[in-house]
Amino acid sequence: MAKGPAAHPEMRHYVNRSGWLRAAVLGANDGIVSVSALIVGVAAAEPDARTIFLAGFAGLVAGALSMAAGEIVSVSSQADIEKADMQREIVALEQNPEAEAEELAQIYEARGLAPKTAQQVAHELSAHDALGAHMRDELGLSEVHAARPFQAAFASGVTFSVAAAVPLVAAVLAPVGWIIVTVLCVTVLALAALGALGALAGGAPKLPAVVRVVGWGVFAMAVTALLGRLFDVVV
Repeated sequence: MAKGPAAHPEMRHYVNRSGWLRAAVLGANDGIVSVSALIVGVAAAEPDARTIFLAGFAGLVAGALSMAAGEIVSVSSQADIEKADMQREIVALEQNPEAEAEELAQIYEARGLAPKTAQQVAHELSAHDALGAHMRDELGLSEVHAARPFQAAFASGVTFSVAAAVPLVAAVLAPVGWIIVTVLCVTVLALAALGALGALAGGAPKLPAVVRVVGWGVFAMAVTALLGRLFDVVV
């Protein structure tokens, strides 16, 4: 599945960033929200700076490792599926290339090409790169969207660590009586910054991303606090 030349090289696209950007935003969001909630819970029960730091640091390390391991496992499963589908296509192309070319023609015809044009396109693409054509047009797979487990693991683990350090540092630097308020304010600001940076990296509008990230982050922490109050425990 080789890359071809861009039809308009002056126009910048960001879809090739979707794999690592998804993992990075997920890791950073989880780092901010989970460690903030942990720190607030611990601070409410034991407002000791050393205890809060140790709990937050433990959450940072455990969370980063968990995120990285989760990305490797889940994205590797996706990669296994892609490899298995590719192998099936290789066998099908070896055993019955004409039927596979006809299958491509039917796909192109369903997308709006005239039958004769669809046949011509299918045969020309099959002659050039039959496997690439089937992976792209039959299965919807391409080099841009290929599963990359270790890239996702690195992006998720690193961004989790960096993002989780924000509420942790805020808690350490805050006065004892202001730890909870400080961490919550810093968390909202960090979530807003994450939404803006994610949108900037992906070339998307910033405001919807900021509202989405902040809204869901605050919702998650609010539910956590509510459960703690309902069951009379610190969550």
